[in-house]
Amino acid sequence: MAALAAGCAVKTEPAAPAARPDSAQGIGAPGIEETRKIAQEAYVYAFPMIAGYKAMYQYNIDKSSSQYKAPFNTINNEASVFTYKDTAIVTPNSDTPYSMVMLDLRAEPMVLCVPAVDKKRYYSVQLADMYTHNVGFIGSRATGSAAGCFMVTGPSWKGATPAGIRKVFASETQFMLALYRTQLFDPKDMPNVRKVQAGYKVQALSAFLKQTPPPAAPDIRFPAWRNDALTTGFASYLDFLMQFTPEVPVEKELRARFASIGIGPGKNFDFSQLDEEHKAAVGQGIKDGFAQIDKMSNGVGHNVNGWMVGSAQGNRAFYNGNYVLRAAAAKIGIYGNDAVEATYPVALTDDRGQPLDGSKANYTITFAADRMPPVNSFWSVTMYDGKTQLLIENPINRYLINSPMLRNMKKNADGSVTLYLQHDSPGKVREANWLPAPDGPIYAVMRLYWPKETPPSILPAGSGTWKPPAIVSAARAG
Repeated sequence: MAALAAGCAVKTEPAAPAARPDSAQGIGAPGIEETRKIAQEAYVYAFPMIAGYKAMYQYNIDKSSSQYKAPFNTINNEASVFTYKDTAIVTPNSDTPYSMVMLDLRAEPMVLCVPAVDKKRYYSVQLADMYTHNVGFIGSRATGSAAGCFMVTGPSWKGATPAGIRKVFASETQFMLALYRTQLFDPKDMPNVRKVQAGYKVQALSAFLKQTPPPAAPDIRFPAWRNDALTTGFASYLDFLMQFTPEVPVEKELRARFASIGIGPGKNFDFSQLDEEHKAAVGQGIKDGFAQIDKMSNGVGHNVNGWMVGSAQGNRAFYNGNYVLRAAAAKIGIYGNDAVEATYPVALTDDRGQPLDGSKANYTITFAADRMPPVNSFWSVTMYDGKTQLLIENPINRYLINSPMLRNMKKNADGSVTLYLQHDSPGKVREANWLPAPDGPIYAVMRLYWPKETPPSILPAGSGTWKPPAIVSAARAG
């Protein structure tokens, strides 16, 4: 389970005080209105990176955190699915026990080896960089179910690909998250999942080649996570993170704009030290940036029977400079898959166009026998609290209903299946089909793992031939 790698020692402390935005490295300081616009751009650019840093800090750095998993370059296998107690990221899936490793690629590449996995069991390894771009995938869909080893390289790597490596994934950033999803058929299946997880191996390239490792990368002073990280403190975190995200040509002009107000790798931007005029400008830029992200997050894709169906996650080419979409993807659910790996319809309204609220109504979703979600693997519907987008505590410890559960569910006379989305039990006869809802706003997500690409299909996301059924409301009793 432990990885063999040149790890980085960790020191944590608050970010250092920073300077006000002014003339930097010969770049003229912009006016107040231009400062506001640049702050807005920088906030949108930084939002997913900082959201990712929160997970990284809690999972891999802060050992006092209740969310702590493992140090860098060490794989952590979850022996259960996520529950309401998991709060580091929003909209976590509860379908597939996670394994994860935060790769430190500064000293040398890392090698990920996977075992042969039964073709009936879906698994995937998602590789996401510090921008939250999906760099690539390993697994059932992307590389098949056979065993193999794959190499992940950092931005400065220039070496050759050694024998025994099936594919190389090149990261633009010096840290990368490898997020593993292993399908769980039912609670009794967990020992089989553990056997698969035990076959996931992570090691440094030097260990893979049985060679002497290179010198370890320098220690890093990681800034502690603060409550202002996604508000007035965002620029200081961006300063820190940009040290590990070397400039790429397409972003040269953008980063020069950030530098003109004092934001850049290794700089020390401190909002509290600004004069009142600049505080107002930067503060307004932050508000404007968040408003852009919020608007985009509510409008990704197309409304199909009350579900928003679209695609918000991908690689750099997918975003093509659309930083608002990239930030919205992190707000909707950070580290989501590409649509071809998994598509995520999000429930917005009921059949009357009203917002979903478990305190006001009970709901049903009925899947016709011949119109089940079209997937090569499996599908699910997961319930979240509409205010936090986190899983909710409930009396039966059920956070989702998925296709493997169908065999134990009550079917209608015509072979269709009705799910009951409500706060209180629909009664013992229907309880197998009950997905407990919060006593308030609802955020429900459908997941289609490895969706079929031939009709009927949900792809292209938002305009496919298969459409999720409407959520039908009924007055809540009492």
